[in-house]
Order: sequence, then C-alpha cells, then structure tokens
Amino acid sequence: MKKVAIGFFVFLALLLAAAVLIPVLFKEKIKQALDKEVAKSINAKVLYQTDDVSLSLLRDFPNLSLGVDNLLVIGQDSFATDTLAKIPSFRLGLNLFSVFGDELKVNSIKLEEPVIRLLVLKSGKANWDIFIEDTTATETAADTAASDFNMAIKGWKVSKGTIFYDDLSIPFGFSAYNVEHTGSGDFEQDVFDMVSNTTAERVVMTYDGINYLENATLDADVTMAMDLAKSLYTFKDNNIRVNAFPFKFDGSILMPEEAMDFDLTFSATETDFRNVLSVVPGMYSEQFENIKTAGKLSFDGYFKGRMIDTLMPGYGVNLKVMEGMFKYPDLPEAARNINVDMSVASEDGTMQKTNVNVRQFHVDLGKNPIDARVLIEGLDVMKVDGNVKANVDLAELTKVYPIEGMTLRGLLKVDADAKGTYSETRMPVIDADLNLTNGYIKSKDFPAPIQNLNMVTNIVNTTGNTDDTRINVERFNMNLDGEPLEGRMLIAGIDKPAFDGRIKGTLDLTKLMKIFPQEGMELAGRIVADVAAKGKLSDIEAEKYNNVTANGTMAITNLSFVSTDLPQGIIITKANASFNNERINLQNMDGSLGRSDIRANGTISNYLGYALADNQSLRGTFNISSNQFDVNEWMVSETTGEPVKEESAEGVVAVPANLDVILNIDAKRVLYDNLKLDNVGGQVQVKDQIARLNKVTFNTLGGTFATSGSYNTQNIQLPLFDVKLDIQNLSFKEAFNSFNTIKALAPIAGVLEGKFSTNFAFAGELAKDMTPVFKTLDGSGIIKVLRAAVRDVPIVDKISNLTNIEELKNLVVENRYIDAEIVDGNLVIKPFDMKVGNIEMTVGGSNNFDGQIDYVTALNVPTGKVGRELNTRLAGLVGSESLATSDRVTLNLNVGGTYANPRIALAGGSVKEQASNLVKNVVQDKLNDVKQQADQRKQQLQDSVQAELNRRRLEAEQKAREEIEKKRREAEQQIKKQAADKVGGFLKGITKPATQPDTTRKQ
Repeated sequence: MKKVAIGFFVFLALLLAAAVLIPVLFKEKIKQALDKEVAKSINAKVLYQTDDVSLSLLRDFPNLSLGVDNLLVIGQDSFATDTLAKIPSFRLGLNLFSVFGDELKVNSIKLEEPVIRLLVLKSGKANWDIFIEDTTATETAADTAASDFNMAIKGWKVSKGTIFYDDLSIPFGFSAYNVEHTGSGDFEQDVFDMVSNTTAERVVMTYDGINYLENATLDADVTMAMDLAKSLYTFKDNNIRVNAFPFKFDGSILMPEEAMDFDLTFSATETDFRNVLSVVPGMYSEQFENIKTAGKLSFDGYFKGRMIDTLMPGYGVNLKVMEGMFKYPDLPEAARNINVDMSVASEDGTMQKTNVNVRQFHVDLGKNPIDARVLIEGLDVMKVDGNVKANVDLAELTKVYPIEGMTLRGLLKVDADAKGTYSETRMPVIDADLNLTNGYIKSKDFPAPIQNLNMVTNIVNTTGNTDDTRINVERFNMNLDGEPLEGRMLIAGIDKPAFDGRIKGTLDLTKLMKIFPQEGMELAGRIVADVAAKGKLSDIEAEKYNNVTANGTMAITNLSFVSTDLPQGIIITKANASFNNERINLQNMDGSLGRSDIRANGTISNYLGYALADNQSLRGTFNISSNQFDVNEWMVSETTGEPVKEESAEGVVAVPANLDVILNIDAKRVLYDNLKLDNVGGQVQVKDQIARLNKVTFNTLGGTFATSGSYNTQNIQLPLFDVKLDIQNLSFKEAFNSFNTIKALAPIAGVLEGKFSTNFAFAGELAKDMTPVFKTLDGSGIIKVLRAAVRDVPIVDKISNLTNIEELKNLVVENRYIDAEIVDGNLVIKPFDMKVGNIEMTVGGSNNFDGQIDYVTALNVPTGKVGRELNTRLAGLVGSESLATSDRVTLNLNVGGTYANPRIALAGGSVKEQASNLVKNVVQDKLNDVKQQADQRKQQLQDSVQAELNRRRLEAEQKAREEIEKKRREAEQQIKKQAADKVGGFLKGITKPATQPDTTRKQ
C-alpha cells in the first residue's frame, strides 16, 4: 500500500512538472507557428507583443491553452487607419498531443470583450476581406503542403463583445453591445450540427441615417446542419427574438466556390400584434409589459438567389396588422383600428428594382385619425405615388402616448400628396400642407411654456421639375416666457433657389434647451436678431451682390456650446454684428474656445454663399487677441478622431476647407505641444486648406523667433509644410530638448553649452504626430554659433585620443558662421574653420536622421605634436624627409559610424595642402552625391504623379465624351418626339371624321 501511495505521488509530481515545463518548452514553437500561419493566411496587420503571449496546461486541461492579450487587427490599403478587431483576451484551446506532431489542432476559441468593426465602402470593398487565397486548393492532396493549424473546433465563446457593421454601399448600419455568444460543433467531421446561442443587451439598426431599431434586445438560438464537403448549411431548429418579436428561418445556404446560393424564408412564430409593437421605436420600455394590446399580425419573407460580385439575391418582406390596438395603463385613451398592409420586395436585390408598397396604414390616436399610403418603385430613381392625411389634437395625443414631463396643446394638420419621379433632376408633383395652430409646449424642467406657437407651411411642385418646387413657411411665431420670435421664409427652386425670408425676435437658448434637451449637447445663451434676406443663389455665386437684399443686426450674450463632437466647448460672452448684402461686421466679440480666451472683431464677406452653396468660401479679415491660447486642445487623433489628451498631444491640426480669411494675431502666450510661445504676433492667411504665416514672431526657450511659411492639409493624410526661421540667442540644449528635428539631425546640440542664432529655410512632409518626416526634408541656411563649449563629445574625444592632442577635449567655439543644407533628410555641413591654440581645424560632412555620420576633419598641427604611433603612420604617408623638414603637417581624418559610437580613421596627411581646401573638395563631392540621389528620387515621384494625373485626365475626357453623346441622343429623341407630336396634332386637326351610316334611312 505504501508503494502505491508513493507511486501515486510520484505520478502527481511528474504531472505537475509537465504542466509547468510543457508551456515553457513549446511556447516558442507554437508562437512561431502562429506567426507563420498569420503571415500565410491574413493580409492585414496583426499586432501583439511577445510578452502578451501565454501558455498554460492547467487553464483548459487536457487542452493546452494559448493566450494572446491586447490583440489588434488593422486593415491594409483603404483600411490602413481602421481597426478591424481589438481583442483584450484571445484564447485557443490546443490539443496537447498535437503539439508533439507536425500540425496543431485548435479545439476551442474564447474571446473576451472583443470590439469588431466591419466596414463596407461605397465601392463594395469590405475591410474583413483579409484572408489570402489558398493557391494550393486545386492541387492534389499529396502535393498540398499541410497547414500548421488544423481548426478542429468543437466549441467557442464570445463574452461582452461589441460589433459594429457599417455598409456605405446600401447604406446600412448595425451595432450590437454586450454580446454573449456560444457555439459548438465537431468541425473534424464533414456532416454535423452546429448549435449556437447569441444575446445582446442593445442592438441598433440604421438605414440611410434613420434608426429602425434602437436599444433593442436580441436573443437567438440557432441550430444549423453543416455539410462541409458540399459547403451546404441548412437551418434546423431556430428561434430568434428581437425585443418581444419572435421569428425563425427555414432553408439553406450553399457556397460553391466564390458564389453563395441562398434559399431562405423567414416568418413570425407568433401572431399577436403585441410582438411587432415591441420593435416600434420608443415602444419597448419598462412600461411595455403593462401595455394592453389586441389584434393580429402576419410577417414573412424570403431571400433567394445567387450572391457574387455582380449578382444579389432577390428578397421580399410582407407585414400585415389587423385591428391592432394598444393602451398605456395610466392614460385614458387608446390607439385603435391599427391596420397595416405593406410589402418590400426586389426581384434581383438591386436598389433599382426595389419596390415599397404601403397599401394601407391607418390608426386612430384617440379621436384623431391618421391615414397614409405610398407606392415606391425603385430606390435609386424613385417613382412615388402616395398621400398622408392627419388631423391631430396634440392634447389628445398625450392621452394615447406618454410624453413624459411635457404638456402639449394645439391642432396639427397634415395633408400631403406626391406623385411622380424623384431623382437628382426630378421631383414628384407635390402638394403638401403642414399647419400648426395655437401650439402650447410646457416642460416640467422649465416654469414658462412656449405658447402662441403657429406655423403655416406649404410645399408645392406642379410640374415635376426641381426648379419649380416652392417651400413656403408663410408664417412662424412663438412666445417663450414673454419674449416673441417670428419669421417667414420662401424658397423657390432646389438647384438654384431664390429666397425671401426674415427672422425677428429673441431666442433664449437656455430656456429652449430645458424644454427640449438634446442628448450629447449643451447649449445656452441669448440671441436677439432682426435679419432679412432676399435674392437668388445664382447671383450670390456670381457675386452680384447688388441684386441681393440683406440687412439686419444680431446681438449674442453668454452663448455656450458643448457637444460630443466638440467637448472643448465654445463660449461667446458677448458679440454684436450688423449685416448688409456683402458682409457682416463683427464687433466686440469676447469669449473662449475651450481653455483659451479670445477676443475678435472684423468683417465677414460672402456669408450667404458660404451658408447656401456647397463650394463657396467664407471670406473675411479678423483681428484676434488672447491672453493664452492652447493649441494642444484642438489637435485631433488620427486613430480615434477625438481631441488628444493634454499629456500626449499628438494629431494633425486640419486647416478648415471653404475658408479664405486673414487673421491678425496678438497673443500673450500660445501653448503648443510642450512649448510656451510668448508675445505671439503676426498674420495668418487661411485659404484652400493652407495656412500661410507672414512674419509671425514670438519668444520661447529664452530666444526670439520670426517665421514665415505655410502649412498645407489639402491631403490630411500627407500634410506639408515650409518655413523660414530667424532665431536669435537660443540655447543649444533647449533646442535639442524641444525640437525633434534638432534631435534627429544635430544630436551634438544636446551636449553643447552655449547659444546660437540662425537663418534657415526648410520644407517637407509632416507625420500624423505633427513631426517632420525627415527623409522628405530639404532646406538651407546659416547657423551662427555665438558660443559653444565642447566637452564630453564622443567624436571630439576619439579624435583627441587618436591624435594625442589633449586640448581638443575642451574647446570653445565663438562667433563662427556655419553654412548648411538639408537634402532628403541629410544635413550637410559645409566646411568651416576654427582654431584651438596653435591647431588649425576644418570640419565638414553630413549626417542623416538615422544617426549615421560621414564627416571629414582636417587638422593643421605642428610637426611632432601628434603621438609617436600616428607620427610613424604620417611618415609612411608623406615621407620621413618631408615630415622632418616641415614645421606643420595636415591630418586628414574620416569620421563615420554614429554620433554615440563614432569611428575615427586617418585617411591621409600632407605638408603642403591646406586643411580647408582638403575638406572643401571632399564635402562638395558628398553634397553632389546627395543631391543627385535626391533628384533621382524626386524625378521618380514626379513621373509616378504625372502618370496618375494622365490616367485621371483620360478617364475624365472619356466620361465627358460619353456624357456628351448621351445628351446628344436624348436631345435627338426629344426632337423626334416633339416633331411626331406636332405632326400628329396637325394631322388630327385636318382629318375629317369617318362618315357614319344613316340608320334612319330605310334600306
């Protein structure tokens, strides 16, 4: 018995040892296999750190658990800035014994808190199309190389997931939050059942900007028969429930090669009206269980056909509601006689062949009937035939549907008819009236109501031409807490509208937002205005302002605005403006942008064109002053699109489009990145998404700066800049610590004690963190070293050690001018001279942003000054006799390697050649080589750009020719039709009617 116990404990010890050692012994092998499989199978960036990879035998025994934390999958090409998947915890359950073989078997997959973003562009390109095609698929099994992974999955689980789907080609959007999903199936078999369960706490479904499902719940149990050999997947038992609406699928999906063949039907599994009511936006709330309902429904549809790049399956959906009713328990009236008969169908799945037919829609909201019908043929170019009629007493409405915290009164009448074609150039014949009389709105959050609210609106089009559309807000007036606001507006035409409108009165935004609070937005303040405008957009676009009448005044007090998109917030403490045809005169504006105070005055022109047309720029001149302006707060992260945090200011500051303004700036302090710029003054011109600086001056880091140049964000992914700098009395160390360009191109500045001045001009591209892309930099200038104490510099120390000249280790350079150029990110220092005691020294060469240096140093020293070893080498180079008879000798040193680890070598010596001449020739050759390489690169880039421009030009020309030919054929057909109509009318007018038999005459 004792031996059995000992044996058991030995076995247990070995098992525990294996559990500890196996992950260590095989971790590297599995990670290499994972990396290899990713590289072979996925055309995307799969990012994770080695330290985030873990292995465990105990977590999922008897499987070996492979874990990857903080896993990111980022797309390529069009999706290079999109994160496809962000997975904090990813686990694979591996068959333990497969680790010892040639392929790994994956038994299970677990994802925790994944965020999946699926995106389809307008072109139809999808960001999840990242799998590399298997080129060995057509080869025989004997010739096909086995994969390192065998996906023998038997179970998988997703916890607390978030899924976003956005299809811009439809346009359709779907999102699901707090998704829990489990699935099981034996993928080692060809035929098996796959069972899955999916729940989501919140589901949103959007089509064309409208939310059709909002904050819905999802619960789906689905069993599918899987036939992997035939790629056939058939729905078996399944029940899907959105809120309280249950439905199921029947049919199958066949995936032969690239195509997908659908043969699906779906239908509601319960017929109570209550079920479909739960998916109506706003109805499914905590009160839903207590709502009394009646009525029946039928819901069914199909999705059938082949899906490939050029084909879509046909689909259809039918919904009928018969004698529906709902009543809230705490309200006196019910919605009754709800009858709906509608269908949506497309025979080929295209927008052009999609038909929407609402044959009947009727509901009685208490005593208020609403009737509508509409037939829409096609969703691209739409043929519309419909009408809606409603007479609603708003007080009665609140007796049927709960509007929490709000009292409503007034009569709302809607009577609209539309028939015809809707497209970019056509409108249906429309006659629509929308009238509100004696409106009254009272919110529990504000003591005073909006009252005397009246609006008379008519939209009419009698011909179907867009330019014959008239939108007439004949009268609008309201009174809020004793302050009246009234207005009117007539717009005639759509493409080039004429307008005639006026607004007069007081708008108290603070009170209005208390009555109508907006999610994600805070707005307060008062606007008192009396503004009128009359004219045509065509005159505004042609800048014929004499044909436009505009005048008025506006006063703003304590206006504040904060939103999700603008969390920094804007405050206008006060501002006054007066209007005329051409411009707005802005006076005494005082406020803040985020943490930055601002005062402004000036003029704004073309404001009507900017407001009414898509391609018109707002022009103006402003005088802006600030005590402190924080630029960091307005920098935008490229990855999130949100303002970056103060401690890590990274992002591209976009120059706004459609602005043509001049800003005269006077700021006591500007915060940018880690710099504090004092006494900022000068002029900035913003035009065509380019900001141009004109003699902008400021003080920072103890020096004075004057700069001119430009910052170009016409391509936000590739911002450009050029700058001319005049810097006086700047510390070397301050420059090194504050400017990345100095760190990259002149790292020696970090150890120099002293100051310099410079006049330098350079240009290039900017990265997304607003730092220069060094390989694109070009420039030139002069650097004046006022004083530089050189100590503990690796290059100088090694030169001193090689030459045995100790005084080189501590030298001071004063009032020395250095001529420099930047070519493709290479800093070229042209030869300059200096003297250290009785040693004459000339330095020149180049270094690049990668830290590589290539310099030449020539020292003219007294003969014998150098050490014995170097003296012996010099004798071999210049001759013993020449060296012995000369007072001085010139050492030619090559300096290579990096700044931190330089390599110094004696390249030659001379008793005749001056140091400056020797260095000048070598540096000039280096400069010529660098410029030649830069010219070749730029020529290649220019050729590539020119080829792309030529391609686009040819495409545009071909498109223009096709458009001209199309219009010619249309005009020809129109002329023929008009001619035929006129001839037909003429013939009809002259043709006598046929002689009728006289039935009264006896035969």
